[in-house]
Amino acid sequence: MAHRLVEQVRQAGVVGAGGAGFPTHVKLQASVDTYIANAAECEPLLYKDQELMRTQAERMVQGLRLGMEATGATRGVIAIKAKYKDAIAALGAHMGSDLEFHFFDSFYPAGDEYIVVYDVTGRLIPVPGIPLNVGCVVNNVETLINVANAAEGRPVTHTTLTVAGAVREPASLTVPVGVTAREVVDLAGGPTVPDVALLDGGAMMGKLVELDALVTKASGGYIVLPREHHLVRRRSRTEQAKVSIARSACDQCSYCTEFCPRFLLGYAIEPHKVMRSVGFAGEAEAGWAQLGLQCCECNLCSLYACPEDLPVMDMCVRSKQIWRQIEPRPDPLPPTGRAHPMRDHRRVPISRLVQRLGLVEWDVHAPLVDRVLTPEVVRLKLSQHLGAPAVPVVAVADRVSEGQLVAAIPEGKLGANIHASISGRVAFIDDTSIHIQR
Repeated sequence: MAHRLVEQVRQAGVVGAGGAGFPTHVKLQASVDTYIANAAECEPLLYKDQELMRTQAERMVQGLRLGMEATGATRGVIAIKAKYKDAIAALGAHMGSDLEFHFFDSFYPAGDEYIVVYDVTGRLIPVPGIPLNVGCVVNNVETLINVANAAEGRPVTHTTLTVAGAVREPASLTVPVGVTAREVVDLAGGPTVPDVALLDGGAMMGKLVELDALVTKASGGYIVLPREHHLVRRRSRTEQAKVSIARSACDQCSYCTEFCPRFLLGYAIEPHKVMRSVGFAGEAEAGWAQLGLQCCECNLCSLYACPEDLPVMDMCVRSKQIWRQIEPRPDPLPPTGRAHPMRDHRRVPISRLVQRLGLVEWDVHAPLVDRVLTPEVVRLKLSQHLGAPAVPVVAVADRVSEGQLVAAIPEGKLGANIHASISGRVAFIDDTSIHIQR
């Protein structure tokens, strides 16, 4: 059964739907004792996981059980915020003695894998490492639903995402992979202001995109904001501008470190020292660069902790890049082995974070609505996942059906299959995408 499911998930092109896009069939080949459904969904304004749990609870639980069977896990845990009452009730109706809940309070970033694994099992993932290193597999809600679909021969052709912010009808929507963000935003009633930009993936960790951006399997949601909003302006800065700001203003208050969720778990990350290294031109030295390696890029340091609104996370990401260039490359610093005694008292409530981000006026529920998007054209990116881009297995002018394989994993590489999300004709193929016209 395990081998069969791995192949079914591989053929179906299932990847992590929470943003990273790690190929799921690789995780299912592991042998672990604990399988965790990451249902924390802690990005402000995003609701798609909550809505999927409420409406497809049985399918999600089925995916979790299939994953447990494939990996040999004897413990199955749904890690979920206690306030998601409707989702908990829906899931509970399909759970038995083989599954359990782990409840979180409403804080950010509850969904970081390192945090989820520690809170559920008490285990610290080694540096550098992944949950598999401590006997765990972690999948998010939509990924598990896709695993259940794959077991029935249904490939990933659609994804569910939230459209929130400056739109007329905030909603969670299921749309074909390969449509544009503009089409999805229009399905939510369109923008309420004339000039907007989008955060793909959330207000905290999302990347800045325009309306012509393409929906992928890993798209979790679009936060639509006026272009003058400070979150958009921040992400519009050049790399050099970020470095200049970091060098000029940091007063070493250390709030960024004191609130850092990885530091509070006991990992060797100290963002204020990374900022110090930028200011004193020491960032190229191994000792400084190592202090940013464990950054999970949650952006809490920059967007919440820093009283001067400095680009702390960006400098931690920069330190990772510098560390990779150092020869000989030093080993990452080990964790202390214990969580900070004040950890539980420094969790950041979502409600306070929403205020800090200037999103209060858009903090409304985005229900899952049944609106059909029928695009004339889709553009399927060949790289929607971690690993190598998929290789086209169709040619221009070929007729394809929805669900048909159009690009495959390169031989011997980490990757994921891509399937047609609509029926039509292959109109164009380039180095990055396949265009299908209805």
